Amino acid sequence: MQENSKLSVLVIDPNPGLRGSLQNMLNQANITKIEFAVSSGTAIKQLAKKSYDIILCEYDLSGAEDGQDGQQLLEDLRHHRLIGMWTIFIMITSEAVYSKVVSAAELTPTDYILKPFTVDVLSQRIARAIERRTAFLPTYQLIGQGNMRAAIRSCVQSERTHPRYAGEFARLRAELHMSVGELAEAEAIYTSILEIKPVGWAMLGHARTLFMQERYEEAKETLTKIVVDNPRFMAAYDLLARTHETLGHPEAAKKVLEDAVAVSPHVIRRLRNLGAVALEAQDLGAAEKAYKQVVAKAKYSEFRDPEDHVNLTRTLVRKGDTAGAGGVIRDLEKSLRGNPNLDACKAVSNALLFEAAGNAEAAVNELNAAVGALKTSNGLSAGFKIGLAKSCLDHRLDDAASQVMLDALSDDNVTMAQAMNVFVKAGRPELADVMTTALKRHVAELLSVASEKSRMNDHRGAVQTLSDALHMAPGNMQVMIALASAILRQIDELGWDHPLGELCAKQIEDIRTLDPAHSQLGHLVDQFNAAKRKYGIAGGA
Repeated sequence: MQENSKLSVLVIDPNPGLRGSLQNMLNQANITKIEFAVSSGTAIKQLAKKSYDIILCEYDLSGAEDGQDGQQLLEDLRHHRLIGMWTIFIMITSEAVYSKVVSAAELTPTDYILKPFTVDVLSQRIARAIERRTAFLPTYQLIGQGNMRAAIRSCVQSERTHPRYAGEFARLRAELHMSVGELAEAEAIYTSILEIKPVGWAMLGHARTLFMQERYEEAKETLTKIVVDNPRFMAAYDLLARTHETLGHPEAAKKVLEDAVAVSPHVIRRLRNLGAVALEAQDLGAAEKAYKQVVAKAKYSEFRDPEDHVNLTRTLVRKGDTAGAGGVIRDLEKSLRGNPNLDACKAVSNALLFEAAGNAEAAVNELNAAVGALKTSNGLSAGFKIGLAKSCLDHRLDDAASQVMLDALSDDNVTMAQAMNVFVKAGRPELADVMTTALKRHVAELLSVASEKSRMNDHRGAVQTLSDALHMAPGNMQVMIALASAILRQIDELGWDHPLGELCAKQIEDIRTLDPAHSQLGHLVDQFNAAKRKYGIAGGA
Protein backbone atom coordinates (compact mmCIF):
# COMPACT_ATOMS: atom_id res chain seq x y z
CA MET A 1 0.00 0.00 0.00
CA GLN A 2 2.86 2.38 0.87
CA GLU A 3 4.21 2.19 -2.69
CA ASN A 4 0.94 3.62 -4.01
CA SER A 5 1.90 7.03 -2.62
CA LYS A 6 4.43 7.41 -5.43
CA LEU A 7 1.87 6.84 -8.19
CA SER A 8 0.52 9.70 -10.29
CA VAL A 9 -3.03 9.37 -11.64
CA LEU A 10 -5.06 11.22 -14.27
CA VAL A 11 -8.83 10.80 -13.89
CA ILE A 12 -10.84 11.49 -17.08
CA ASP A 13 -14.56 11.88 -16.33
CA PRO A 14 -17.05 14.63 -17.26
CA ASN A 15 -19.16 13.99 -14.15
CA PRO A 16 -17.97 16.03 -11.10
CA GLY A 17 -19.69 13.67 -8.68
CA LEU A 18 -17.90 10.63 -10.09
CA ARG A 19 -14.58 12.51 -10.15
CA GLY A 20 -15.04 13.23 -6.45
CA SER A 21 -15.94 9.63 -5.72
CA LEU A 22 -12.84 8.36 -7.55
CA GLN A 23 -10.64 10.83 -5.68
CA ASN A 24 -11.96 9.53 -2.35
CA MET A 25 -11.34 5.91 -3.40
CA LEU A 26 -7.82 6.70 -4.59
CA ASN A 27 -7.05 8.54 -1.36
CA GLN A 28 -8.19 5.46 0.59
CA ALA A 29 -5.76 3.44 -1.54
CA ASN A 30 -2.99 5.84 -0.41
CA ILE A 31 -2.84 7.59 -3.81
CA THR A 32 -2.80 11.38 -3.54
CA LYS A 33 -1.05 12.58 -6.73
CA ILE A 34 -4.30 12.98 -8.67
CA GLU A 35 -5.21 15.32 -11.51
CA PHE A 36 -8.45 15.57 -13.48
CA ALA A 37 -9.64 16.05 -17.06
CA VAL A 38 -13.29 16.64 -17.91
CA SER A 39 -13.10 15.63 -21.59
CA SER A 40 -10.89 13.93 -24.15
CA GLY A 41 -9.67 17.35 -25.33
CA THR A 42 -8.48 18.46 -21.90
CA ALA A 43 -6.93 15.04 -21.30
CA ILE A 44 -4.93 15.29 -24.53
CA LYS A 45 -3.65 18.76 -23.55
CA GLN A 46 -2.50 17.48 -20.16
CA LEU A 47 -0.89 14.34 -21.55
CA ALA A 48 1.00 16.41 -24.13
CA LYS A 49 2.68 18.21 -21.22
CA LYS A 50 3.36 15.41 -18.74
CA SER A 51 3.03 11.68 -18.20
CA TYR A 52 1.17 9.73 -15.53
CA ASP A 53 1.58 6.26 -14.08
CA ILE A 54 -2.13 5.51 -14.30
CA ILE A 55 -5.04 6.88 -16.34
CA LEU A 56 -8.57 6.14 -15.08
CA CYS A 57 -10.95 6.92 -17.93
CA GLU A 58 -14.73 6.81 -18.01
CA TYR A 59 -15.86 5.13 -21.24
CA ASP A 60 -18.97 7.28 -21.58
CA LEU A 61 -17.66 10.79 -22.20
CA SER A 62 -21.09 11.89 -23.44
CA GLY A 63 -21.49 15.61 -23.57
CA ALA A 64 -17.87 16.04 -24.64
CA GLU A 65 -17.55 18.55 -27.48
CA ASP A 66 -15.75 16.16 -29.82
CA GLY A 67 -18.15 13.23 -29.36
CA GLN A 68 -15.36 10.79 -28.49
CA ASP A 69 -15.77 7.90 -26.10
CA GLY A 70 -13.02 6.46 -23.92
CA GLN A 71 -11.99 3.83 -26.46
CA GLN A 72 -11.59 6.39 -29.23
CA LEU A 73 -9.55 8.58 -26.88
CA LEU A 74 -7.28 5.63 -26.09
CA GLU A 75 -6.74 5.02 -29.82
CA ASP A 76 -5.89 8.71 -30.36
CA LEU A 77 -3.43 8.67 -27.46
CA ARG A 78 -1.71 5.55 -28.82
CA HIS A 79 -1.77 6.77 -32.43
CA HIS A 80 -0.18 10.12 -31.54
CA ARG A 81 2.16 8.49 -28.99
CA LEU A 82 0.99 10.64 -26.10
CA ILE A 83 1.16 7.69 -23.71
CA GLY A 84 3.90 5.10 -23.48
CA MET A 85 3.56 1.33 -23.47
CA TRP A 86 4.18 1.36 -19.72
CA THR A 87 1.31 3.74 -18.93
CA ILE A 88 -1.50 1.95 -17.13
CA PHE A 89 -4.85 2.81 -18.78
CA ILE A 90 -7.92 1.52 -16.92
CA MET A 91 -11.34 1.95 -18.53
CA ILE A 92 -14.38 2.43 -16.30
CA THR A 93 -17.58 1.24 -17.93
CA SER A 94 -20.89 -0.52 -17.56
CA GLU A 95 -21.30 -4.25 -18.11
CA ALA A 96 -23.46 -3.66 -21.22
CA VAL A 97 -20.81 -1.47 -22.88
CA TYR A 98 -17.99 -3.81 -21.85
CA SER A 99 -19.57 -6.75 -23.68
CA LYS A 100 -19.64 -4.69 -26.89
CA VAL A 101 -16.21 -3.11 -26.65
CA VAL A 102 -13.89 -5.77 -25.27
CA SER A 103 -14.06 -8.12 -28.27
CA ALA A 104 -13.91 -5.36 -30.88
CA ALA A 105 -10.98 -3.22 -29.79
CA GLU A 106 -7.60 -3.79 -31.35
CA LEU A 107 -5.99 -1.36 -28.88
CA THR A 108 -7.22 -2.49 -25.48
CA PRO A 109 -6.82 -0.81 -22.07
CA THR A 110 -4.67 -2.40 -19.41
CA ASP A 111 -7.88 -3.35 -17.63
CA TYR A 112 -11.62 -2.65 -17.37
CA ILE A 113 -13.52 -1.90 -14.17
CA LEU A 114 -17.27 -2.46 -14.34
CA LYS A 115 -19.58 -0.07 -12.47
CA PRO A 116 -20.52 -0.06 -9.67
CA PHE A 117 -17.30 -0.96 -7.83
CA THR A 118 -15.74 -0.56 -4.39
CA VAL A 119 -12.41 0.86 -3.24
CA ASP A 120 -11.20 -2.73 -2.72
CA VAL A 121 -11.95 -3.58 -6.34
CA LEU A 122 -10.14 -0.44 -7.54
CA SER A 123 -7.12 -1.19 -5.32
CA GLN A 124 -6.97 -4.80 -6.57
CA ARG A 125 -7.10 -3.72 -10.22
CA ILE A 126 -4.37 -1.13 -9.72
CA ALA A 127 -2.20 -3.71 -7.93
CA ARG A 128 -2.81 -6.19 -10.75
CA ALA A 129 -1.92 -3.56 -13.35
CA ILE A 130 1.32 -2.68 -11.56
CA GLU A 131 2.21 -6.38 -11.36
CA ARG A 132 1.64 -6.68 -15.12
CA ARG A 133 3.71 -3.57 -15.83
CA THR A 134 6.57 -4.96 -13.77
CA ALA A 135 6.52 -8.16 -15.85
CA PHE A 136 6.57 -6.24 -19.15
CA LEU A 137 8.95 -3.43 -18.17
CA PRO A 138 12.23 -5.16 -19.19
CA THR A 139 10.79 -5.80 -22.67
CA TYR A 140 9.39 -2.26 -22.91
CA GLN A 141 12.80 -0.86 -21.99
CA LEU A 142 14.47 -2.82 -24.79
CA ILE A 143 11.85 -1.52 -27.24
CA GLY A 144 12.51 2.01 -26.00
CA GLN A 145 16.20 1.50 -26.72
CA GLY A 146 15.34 0.36 -30.25
CA ASN A 147 16.76 -3.13 -29.60
CA MET A 148 13.89 -5.05 -31.19
CA ARG A 149 15.67 -8.38 -31.51
CA ALA A 150 16.58 -8.40 -27.83
CA ALA A 151 12.96 -7.46 -27.10
CA ILE A 152 11.80 -10.47 -29.12
CA ARG A 153 14.11 -12.72 -27.08
CA SER A 154 12.77 -11.11 -23.91
CA CYS A 155 9.20 -11.96 -25.00
CA VAL A 156 10.15 -15.61 -25.56
CA GLN A 157 11.71 -15.84 -22.12
CA SER A 158 8.84 -13.97 -20.45
CA GLU A 159 6.25 -16.32 -21.97
CA ARG A 160 7.88 -19.03 -19.87
CA THR A 161 8.57 -17.04 -16.70
CA HIS A 162 5.19 -15.24 -16.71
CA PRO A 163 2.71 -17.83 -18.04
CA ARG A 164 -0.19 -15.64 -16.89
CA TYR A 165 0.76 -13.15 -19.62
CA ALA A 166 1.95 -15.68 -22.20
CA GLY A 167 -0.71 -14.68 -24.74
CA GLU A 168 0.10 -10.97 -24.41
CA PHE A 169 3.82 -11.62 -24.79
CA ALA A 170 3.14 -13.73 -27.88
CA ARG A 171 1.10 -10.89 -29.35
CA LEU A 172 3.87 -8.38 -28.61
CA ARG A 173 6.45 -10.74 -30.09
CA ALA A 174 4.45 -11.01 -33.33
CA GLU A 175 4.21 -7.21 -33.56
CA LEU A 176 7.96 -6.90 -33.00
CA HIS A 177 8.66 -9.43 -35.75
CA MET A 178 6.54 -7.32 -38.10
CA SER A 179 8.39 -4.17 -37.07
CA VAL A 180 11.69 -5.67 -38.27
CA GLY A 181 10.17 -7.12 -41.44
CA GLU A 182 10.04 -10.76 -40.28
CA LEU A 183 6.55 -11.33 -41.61
CA ALA A 184 6.69 -15.12 -41.85
CA GLU A 185 7.65 -15.36 -38.17
CA ALA A 186 4.80 -13.05 -37.18
CA GLU A 187 2.34 -15.00 -39.32
CA ALA A 188 3.41 -18.26 -37.66
CA ILE A 189 2.68 -16.82 -34.19
CA TYR A 190 -0.77 -15.59 -35.19
CA THR A 191 -1.56 -18.92 -36.87
CA SER A 192 -0.57 -20.90 -33.77
CA ILE A 193 -2.85 -18.73 -31.62
CA LEU A 194 -5.75 -19.07 -34.05
CA GLU A 195 -5.39 -22.84 -34.06
CA ILE A 196 -6.34 -22.75 -30.38
CA LYS A 197 -9.00 -20.03 -30.44
CA PRO A 198 -10.32 -17.52 -33.03
CA VAL A 199 -9.12 -14.42 -31.17
CA GLY A 200 -10.02 -11.14 -32.90
CA TRP A 201 -6.65 -9.40 -32.53
CA ALA A 202 -4.84 -12.52 -33.81
CA MET A 203 -7.11 -12.65 -36.87
CA LEU A 204 -6.38 -8.99 -37.56
CA GLY A 205 -2.65 -9.47 -37.01
CA HIS A 206 -2.67 -12.42 -39.40
CA ALA A 207 -4.49 -10.33 -42.00
CA ARG A 208 -1.94 -7.56 -41.54
CA THR A 209 0.94 -9.96 -42.25
CA LEU A 210 -0.87 -11.12 -45.40
CA PHE A 211 -1.27 -7.51 -46.52
CA MET A 212 2.39 -6.71 -45.87
CA GLN A 213 3.39 -9.78 -47.88
CA GLU A 214 1.23 -8.41 -50.75
CA ARG A 215 -1.17 -11.36 -50.45
CA TYR A 216 -4.04 -8.95 -50.86
CA GLU A 217 -6.81 -11.36 -51.88
CA GLU A 218 -6.13 -13.55 -48.84
CA ALA A 219 -6.07 -10.46 -46.61
CA LYS A 220 -9.36 -9.26 -48.08
CA GLU A 221 -11.02 -12.62 -47.42
CA THR A 222 -9.82 -12.70 -43.80
CA LEU A 223 -10.78 -9.10 -43.08
CA THR A 224 -14.22 -9.49 -44.64
CA LYS A 225 -14.86 -12.44 -42.31
CA ILE A 226 -13.73 -10.41 -39.28
CA VAL A 227 -16.10 -7.56 -40.15
CA VAL A 228 -19.03 -9.91 -40.75
CA ASP A 229 -18.42 -11.82 -37.51
CA ASN A 230 -17.80 -8.71 -35.43
CA PRO A 231 -19.24 -5.52 -36.97
CA ARG A 232 -17.65 -3.38 -34.23
CA PHE A 233 -14.03 -4.35 -34.93
CA MET A 234 -13.11 -0.95 -36.33
CA ALA A 235 -9.43 -1.61 -37.13
CA ALA A 236 -10.50 -4.42 -39.47
CA TYR A 237 -12.62 -1.98 -41.50
CA ASP A 238 -9.64 0.35 -41.88
CA LEU A 239 -7.31 -2.35 -43.16
CA LEU A 240 -10.02 -3.85 -45.39
CA ALA A 241 -10.58 -0.43 -47.00
CA ARG A 242 -6.85 -0.05 -47.54
CA THR A 243 -6.74 -3.51 -49.11
CA HIS A 244 -9.52 -2.59 -51.54
CA GLU A 245 -7.66 0.62 -52.41
CA THR A 246 -4.46 -1.30 -53.07
CA LEU A 247 -6.38 -3.68 -55.34
CA GLY A 248 -7.66 -0.67 -57.28
CA HIS A 249 -11.26 -0.80 -56.01
CA PRO A 250 -11.99 2.68 -54.57
CA GLU A 251 -15.77 2.12 -54.64
CA ALA A 252 -15.43 -0.97 -52.46
CA ALA A 253 -13.04 0.89 -50.13
CA LYS A 254 -15.54 3.73 -49.84
CA LYS A 255 -18.37 1.34 -48.95
CA VAL A 256 -16.27 -0.27 -46.21
CA LEU A 257 -15.37 3.09 -44.69
CA GLU A 258 -18.99 4.28 -44.89
CA ASP A 259 -20.00 1.17 -42.94
CA ALA A 260 -17.25 1.88 -40.40
CA VAL A 261 -18.29 5.51 -39.94
CA ALA A 262 -21.90 4.40 -39.43
CA VAL A 263 -20.71 2.29 -36.49
CA SER A 264 -18.10 4.72 -35.13
CA PRO A 265 -18.81 8.25 -36.39
CA HIS A 266 -16.36 10.30 -34.31
CA VAL A 267 -12.89 9.14 -35.36
CA ILE A 268 -11.40 11.96 -37.44
CA ARG A 269 -8.70 9.80 -39.06
CA ARG A 270 -11.31 7.44 -40.47
CA LEU A 271 -13.46 10.31 -41.77
CA ARG A 272 -10.40 11.75 -43.51
CA ASN A 273 -9.76 8.41 -45.17
CA LEU A 274 -13.38 8.22 -46.27
CA GLY A 275 -13.16 11.68 -47.81
CA ALA A 276 -10.00 10.80 -49.73
CA VAL A 277 -11.37 7.49 -50.98
CA ALA A 278 -14.71 9.06 -51.98
CA LEU A 279 -12.84 11.76 -53.91
CA GLU A 280 -10.82 9.09 -55.70
CA ALA A 281 -14.04 7.24 -56.52
CA GLN A 282 -15.51 10.49 -57.92
CA ASP A 283 -18.33 10.44 -55.33
CA LEU A 284 -18.23 14.16 -54.61
CA GLY A 285 -21.32 14.05 -52.40
CA ALA A 286 -19.77 11.48 -50.06
CA ALA A 287 -16.44 13.32 -50.10
CA GLU A 288 -18.12 16.62 -49.20
CA LYS A 289 -20.08 15.01 -46.36
CA ALA A 290 -16.95 13.34 -44.92
CA TYR A 291 -14.71 16.39 -45.15
CA LYS A 292 -17.38 18.67 -43.67
CA GLN A 293 -17.60 16.33 -40.70
CA VAL A 294 -13.81 16.34 -40.36
CA VAL A 295 -13.64 20.14 -40.36
CA ALA A 296 -16.52 20.42 -37.89
CA LYS A 297 -15.21 17.79 -35.46
CA ALA A 298 -11.59 18.94 -35.69
CA LYS A 299 -12.57 22.37 -34.36
CA TYR A 300 -12.64 20.77 -30.92
CA SER A 301 -9.66 18.49 -31.45
CA GLU A 302 -6.04 18.91 -30.49
CA PHE A 303 -5.17 17.33 -33.83
CA ARG A 304 -6.56 20.01 -36.14
CA ASP A 305 -5.04 20.07 -39.61
CA PRO A 306 -5.48 22.93 -42.13
CA GLU A 307 -5.15 20.37 -44.93
CA ASP A 308 -8.73 19.34 -44.07
CA HIS A 309 -9.92 22.72 -45.30
CA VAL A 310 -7.90 22.29 -48.50
CA ASN A 311 -9.53 18.91 -49.13
CA LEU A 312 -13.00 20.31 -48.54
CA THR A 313 -12.25 23.29 -50.80
CA ARG A 314 -11.04 20.95 -53.56
CA THR A 315 -14.23 18.86 -53.25
CA LEU A 316 -16.55 21.86 -53.37
CA VAL A 317 -14.70 23.37 -56.35
CA ARG A 318 -15.11 20.10 -58.24
CA LYS A 319 -18.82 20.19 -57.43
CA GLY A 320 -19.04 23.73 -58.78
CA ASP A 321 -19.86 25.21 -55.36
CA THR A 322 -17.36 28.10 -55.47
CA ALA A 323 -19.36 30.12 -52.92
CA GLY A 324 -19.12 27.25 -50.44
CA ALA A 325 -15.42 26.87 -51.17
CA GLY A 326 -14.87 30.58 -50.48
CA GLY A 327 -16.58 30.17 -47.11
CA VAL A 328 -14.28 27.27 -46.23
CA ILE A 329 -11.22 29.40 -47.03
CA ARG A 330 -12.49 32.23 -44.81
CA ASP A 331 -13.04 29.73 -42.00
CA LEU A 332 -9.52 28.39 -42.56
CA GLU A 333 -8.02 31.86 -42.10
CA LYS A 334 -10.10 32.54 -39.01
CA SER A 335 -9.91 29.24 -37.15
CA LEU A 336 -6.28 28.28 -37.80
CA ARG A 337 -4.52 31.60 -37.39
CA GLY A 338 -0.99 30.99 -36.11
CA ASN A 339 -0.73 27.47 -37.54
CA PRO A 340 2.63 27.10 -39.37
CA ASN A 341 0.90 25.43 -42.31
CA LEU A 342 -1.82 28.03 -42.73
CA ASP A 343 -0.13 30.10 -45.46
CA ALA A 344 0.63 27.12 -47.70
CA CYS A 345 -2.87 25.66 -47.27
CA LYS A 346 -4.59 29.01 -47.82
CA ALA A 347 -2.55 29.64 -50.99
CA VAL A 348 -3.40 26.23 -52.46
CA SER A 349 -7.08 26.71 -51.61
CA ASN A 350 -7.12 30.14 -53.26
CA ALA A 351 -5.38 28.70 -56.32
CA LEU A 352 -8.15 26.11 -56.65
CA LEU A 353 -10.78 28.84 -56.45
CA PHE A 354 -9.05 31.11 -58.99
CA GLU A 355 -8.53 28.18 -61.34
CA ALA A 356 -12.25 27.38 -61.18
CA ALA A 357 -13.02 31.02 -62.02
CA GLY A 358 -10.71 30.84 -65.06
CA ASN A 359 -8.21 33.32 -63.56
CA ALA A 360 -5.00 31.46 -64.45
CA GLU A 361 -2.71 34.39 -63.60
CA ALA A 362 -4.06 34.67 -60.04
CA ALA A 363 -3.88 30.87 -59.66
CA VAL A 364 -0.20 30.91 -60.67
CA ASN A 365 0.54 33.67 -58.15
CA GLU A 366 -1.08 31.62 -55.37
CA LEU A 367 0.79 28.46 -56.37
CA ASN A 368 4.09 30.36 -56.24
CA ALA A 369 3.08 31.67 -52.81
CA ALA A 370 2.33 28.10 -51.68
CA VAL A 371 5.75 26.90 -52.86
CA GLY A 372 7.39 29.75 -50.96
CA ALA A 373 5.36 28.98 -47.83
CA LEU A 374 6.68 25.42 -47.75
CA LYS A 375 9.94 26.79 -46.31
CA THR A 376 8.22 27.85 -43.08
CA SER A 377 5.70 25.01 -42.90
CA ASN A 378 5.95 22.06 -40.55
CA GLY A 379 4.62 18.56 -41.12
CA LEU A 380 2.62 19.04 -44.30
CA SER A 381 1.73 15.63 -45.71
CA ALA A 382 3.40 14.07 -48.72
CA GLY A 383 -0.02 13.98 -50.38
CA PHE A 384 -0.36 17.75 -50.02
CA LYS A 385 3.07 18.33 -51.56
CA ILE A 386 2.45 15.93 -54.45
CA GLY A 387 -0.88 17.64 -55.12
CA LEU A 388 0.88 21.02 -55.16
CA ALA A 389 3.51 19.68 -57.57
CA LYS A 390 0.77 18.41 -59.90
CA SER A 391 -0.94 21.81 -59.85
CA CYS A 392 2.37 23.48 -60.65
CA LEU A 393 2.83 21.13 -63.61
CA ASP A 394 -0.67 21.94 -64.84
CA HIS A 395 0.37 25.60 -65.01
CA ARG A 396 3.81 24.88 -66.51
CA LEU A 397 5.63 25.92 -63.34
CA ASP A 398 8.31 23.32 -63.99
CA ASP A 399 10.98 24.61 -61.59
CA ALA A 400 8.45 24.99 -58.80
CA ALA A 401 7.12 21.45 -59.38
CA SER A 402 10.65 20.02 -59.20
CA GLN A 403 11.36 22.00 -56.02
CA VAL A 404 8.18 20.72 -54.37
CA MET A 405 8.89 17.11 -55.35
CA LEU A 406 12.39 17.37 -53.89
CA ASP A 407 10.76 18.52 -50.67
CA ALA A 408 8.24 15.64 -50.85
CA LEU A 409 11.09 13.15 -51.14
CA SER A 410 12.16 14.06 -47.61
CA ASP A 411 9.05 12.16 -46.47
CA ASP A 412 9.81 8.50 -45.76
CA ASN A 413 6.56 7.48 -47.47
CA VAL A 414 7.53 8.92 -50.87
CA THR A 415 9.93 6.96 -53.06
CA MET A 416 11.97 8.18 -55.99
CA ALA A 417 9.87 6.03 -58.33
CA GLN A 418 6.66 7.69 -57.08
CA ALA A 419 8.17 11.14 -57.57
CA MET A 420 9.23 10.35 -61.13
CA ASN A 421 5.80 8.92 -61.87
CA VAL A 422 4.20 12.27 -61.09
CA PHE A 423 6.03 13.83 -64.04
CA VAL A 424 5.34 10.89 -66.34
CA LYS A 425 1.59 10.91 -65.55
CA ALA A 426 1.50 14.65 -66.16
CA GLY A 427 2.79 13.98 -69.68
CA ARG A 428 6.14 15.56 -68.86
CA PRO A 429 8.61 12.65 -68.87
CA GLU A 430 11.44 15.02 -69.83
CA LEU A 431 11.09 16.67 -66.42
CA ALA A 432 11.85 13.34 -64.78
CA ASP A 433 15.34 13.60 -66.28
CA VAL A 434 15.65 17.19 -65.05
CA MET A 435 14.48 16.02 -61.63
CA THR A 436 17.09 13.24 -61.62
CA THR A 437 19.84 15.76 -62.32
CA ALA A 438 18.53 18.09 -59.61
CA LEU A 439 18.33 15.17 -57.20
CA LYS A 440 21.94 14.18 -57.85
CA ARG A 441 22.98 17.77 -57.17
CA HIS A 442 20.92 17.82 -53.98
CA VAL A 443 22.40 14.52 -52.78
CA ALA A 444 25.89 15.87 -53.44
CA GLU A 445 25.00 18.92 -51.33
CA LEU A 446 23.76 16.65 -48.53
CA LEU A 447 27.02 14.68 -48.65
CA SER A 448 28.92 17.94 -48.28
CA VAL A 449 26.70 19.09 -45.39
CA ALA A 450 27.15 15.73 -43.63
CA SER A 451 30.92 15.94 -44.07
CA GLU A 452 30.93 19.39 -42.46
CA LYS A 453 28.76 18.16 -39.57
CA SER A 454 31.16 15.27 -38.96
CA ARG A 455 34.08 17.69 -38.98
CA MET A 456 32.25 19.74 -36.32
CA ASN A 457 31.65 16.54 -34.28
CA ASP A 458 27.89 16.72 -34.90
CA HIS A 459 27.71 12.96 -35.42
CA ARG A 460 23.96 12.63 -35.00
CA GLY A 461 23.39 15.44 -37.47
CA ALA A 462 25.69 13.79 -40.01
CA VAL A 463 23.88 10.46 -39.71
CA GLN A 464 20.47 12.12 -40.10
CA THR A 465 21.59 14.09 -43.17
CA LEU A 466 23.01 10.98 -44.80
CA SER A 467 19.87 8.99 -43.97
CA ASP A 468 17.89 11.68 -45.81
CA ALA A 469 20.28 11.43 -48.74
CA LEU A 470 19.92 7.64 -48.86
CA HIS A 471 16.13 7.92 -48.92
CA MET A 472 16.39 10.23 -51.91
CA ALA A 473 19.01 8.11 -53.64
CA PRO A 474 18.57 4.47 -52.61
CA GLY A 475 21.38 2.26 -53.86
CA ASN A 476 23.83 5.16 -54.16
CA MET A 477 27.14 3.56 -53.23
CA GLN A 478 28.79 6.81 -52.15
CA VAL A 479 25.92 7.60 -49.79
CA MET A 480 25.80 4.06 -48.33
CA ILE A 481 29.53 4.12 -47.56
CA ALA A 482 29.32 7.61 -46.07
CA LEU A 483 26.31 6.60 -43.93
CA ALA A 484 27.97 3.43 -42.62
CA SER A 485 31.11 5.42 -41.78
CA ALA A 486 29.13 8.17 -40.05
CA ILE A 487 27.20 5.62 -37.97
CA LEU A 488 30.43 3.99 -36.88
CA ARG A 489 31.88 7.37 -35.86
CA GLN A 490 28.76 8.14 -33.82
CA ILE A 491 28.83 4.74 -32.12
CA ASP A 492 32.53 5.13 -31.33
CA GLU A 493 31.98 8.56 -29.76
CA LEU A 494 28.55 8.23 -28.18
CA GLY A 495 28.07 4.52 -27.48
CA TRP A 496 26.19 1.63 -29.02
CA ASP A 497 22.78 2.33 -30.51
CA HIS A 498 20.79 -0.74 -31.56
CA PRO A 499 18.73 0.78 -34.42
CA LEU A 500 21.84 2.45 -35.83
CA GLY A 501 23.79 -0.78 -35.46
CA GLU A 502 21.18 -2.58 -37.55
CA LEU A 503 21.15 0.25 -40.11
CA CYS A 504 24.94 0.06 -40.39
CA ALA A 505 24.80 -3.71 -40.83
CA LYS A 506 22.25 -3.24 -43.62
CA GLN A 507 24.48 -0.73 -45.43
CA ILE A 508 27.41 -3.12 -45.24
CA GLU A 509 25.28 -5.98 -46.57
CA ASP A 510 23.90 -3.82 -49.39
CA ILE A 511 27.42 -2.71 -50.35
CA ARG A 512 28.53 -6.35 -50.35
CA THR A 513 25.59 -7.27 -52.59
CA LEU A 514 26.25 -4.47 -55.09
CA ASP A 515 30.05 -4.73 -55.15
CA PRO A 516 31.58 -7.55 -53.09
CA ALA A 517 35.06 -6.43 -54.15
CA HIS A 518 34.63 -2.77 -53.16
CA SER A 519 37.85 -1.35 -51.76
CA GLN A 520 36.19 0.08 -48.61
CA LEU A 521 34.02 -2.91 -47.73
CA GLY A 522 36.66 -4.79 -45.73
CA HIS A 523 37.54 -1.69 -43.72
CA LEU A 524 33.90 -1.06 -42.84
CA VAL A 525 33.42 -4.69 -41.78
CA ASP A 526 36.52 -4.51 -39.54
CA GLN A 527 35.32 -1.23 -37.97
CA PHE A 528 31.82 -2.60 -37.39
CA ASN A 529 33.08 -5.81 -35.74
CA ALA A 530 35.50 -3.79 -33.60
CA ALA A 531 32.63 -1.57 -32.43
CA LYS A 532 30.55 -4.63 -31.49
CA ARG A 533 33.48 -6.09 -29.52
CA LYS A 534 34.05 -2.76 -27.78
CA TYR A 535 30.49 -2.67 -26.48
CA GLY A 536 30.05 -6.41 -25.92
CA ILE A 537 27.54 -6.93 -28.72
CA ALA A 538 27.29 -10.51 -30.00
CA GLY A 539 27.83 -11.43 -33.66
CA GLY A 540 29.67 -9.78 -36.52
CA ALA A 541 29.16 -8.43 -40.02
